[in-house]
Amino acid sequence: MDVDLIFRIAAIGILVSVLNQVLSRSGRDEQATMTTLAGLVVVLMMVVREISDLFELVKNLFGL
Repeated sequence: MDVDLIFRIAAIGILVSVLNQVLSRSGRDEQATMTTLAGLVVVLMMVVREISDLFELVKNLFGL
């Protein structure tokens, strides 16, 4: 696992939490929720890509 991936996920988490707080305090709770969901989807797509690479590596390793 690449350390850069962890830093990117942490940066997205910090950015989403700041945006969530700003939007919540300005009374835009629906947009804060949508921002949180969008951040979650972005991180999940990054993790799914890494898991796919892992499965490809295992498949090539065992010659399947």
